[in-house]
Amino acid sequence: MSIFCGCCPLLECVYCIGCVRWGYKRCLHTAGHDSEDWGLATTDEFEPVPRFCRYILAVYEDDIRNPLWEPPEGYGINPDLLLLKKTYEDTKGRAPAYILYLDHDHKDVVVAIRGLNLAKESDYAMLLDNKLGERKFDGGYVHNGLLKSAGYVLDEECKVLKELVVKYPSYTLTFAGHSLGSGVATMLALLVVRHPDRLGNIDRKRVRCFAIAPARCMSLNLAVRYADVINSVVLQDDFLPRTATPLEDIFKSLFCLPCLLCIRCMMDTCVPEQKMLKDPRRLYAPGRMYHIVERKPCRLGRHPPVVKTAVPVDGRFEHIVLSCNATSDHAIIWIEREAQRALNLMLEKEKKMEIPEKQRMERQESLAREHNLEYRAALRRAVTLDVPHADSMSSEYGTFDKAQEDETEEEETEEEEEEEEETESIAPMVGESSSSSFRPLYRKRRNRGVSWDELIERLFERDESGNLTFEKSDLRY
Repeated sequence: MSIFCGCCPLLECVYCIGCVRWGYKRCLHTAGHDSEDWGLATTDEFEPVPRFCRYILAVYEDDIRNPLWEPPEGYGINPDLLLLKKTYEDTKGRAPAYILYLDHDHKDVVVAIRGLNLAKESDYAMLLDNKLGERKFDGGYVHNGLLKSAGYVLDEECKVLKELVVKYPSYTLTFAGHSLGSGVATMLALLVVRHPDRLGNIDRKRVRCFAIAPARCMSLNLAVRYADVINSVVLQDDFLPRTATPLEDIFKSLFCLPCLLCIRCMMDTCVPEQKMLKDPRRLYAPGRMYHIVERKPCRLGRHPPVVKTAVPVDGRFEHIVLSCNATSDHAIIWIEREAQRALNLMLEKEKKMEIPEKQRMERQESLAREHNLEYRAALRRAVTLDVPHADSMSSEYGTFDKAQEDETEEEETEEEEEEEEETESIAPMVGESSSSSFRPLYRKRRNRGVSWDELIERLFERDESGNLTFEKSDLRY
């Protein structure tokens, strides 16, 4: 009895220390920390986001010709090209309401899906229809309820989508959704990419997905592998992409929320992130991430929004941010508004710079190459961190077999040849001596396969006593 009485205070002290440490870490952690090392998004890649937000908002309208909640910019939808609209009565609760829109202005076939309807039990049932590790898909794990809902939508609209894709071969096929709808849209993209024969063998490059305020619906290896198709947009402190606890557990524990918070607190404090990454069943926000940052720590008010983007592996919105805006940043209205503000600032900056059309096109090509390299780096990072099933990723950017390595080496060789040609074109302006010393050192930096020992041997030479000294050929006076 005395041992039991002595252990209880000790356990209470350990628990209190853990809670204090967790609260201290959460108070210091701000949304800006999640994306502080990410690069800035460009105008071309972020331009569709506000438009798809407005398409999703249009799903909430009963009559698109007489809108009640139209944003200042309008929905941008031609009612004559709105091919269909399905309500909850049409889907019988198997999927959220959605529309199919043929966008001739942007050469796009769009399926827009609304978010969670708090008044519909079917939406809650869809979220609860999942258990950890229940549904496998393409070498990973996905949310069972969302996948079933996406399968229903694809079965219903397969014929129409196939006709449109075949009729307009230059058009893209885009799935866009918010909150719960973002999970359904993501699963739709996975199904179409995985089974292209259902839509006339559509090319992977023609399929896109924009998940606005995304739910965590797929395992980490799938989230990285499909980053060339799926784009997730997160506004500042949005809670949903950061909610690591399965959604079904949150709703089931509604009447025992303190117990859930207690368990979550101890897990965040005691379980290292590296161990969480090795759980193959753990779900994450999908694809390439776009983070809209508009508030800074210890500063009041909203600042000009900045959009950061990356394909992260570790640090993929793993921590809840203690903020009074965690729920408001999840609203599609706020996301559309801030995304449009960010886009307007990008366009204004480009207008001031007066970028010629030729340079703009070159920038688009280089952006595609940068994204390609970023996907490969993310996949290699996943392998380095021992993410389950990362070594078996088979996609346009993710194979690590001998053929892929040879192809990568060939591409790097071509890049080096192009860089050498650029260097030679600069030589007449800077002089032969500077160019001859610059080229080998530049190519050495570009060679990713050089080990540290080889680099030391190239830059230094040993004297008679065995000490390292700079090579005389590299010293310029």
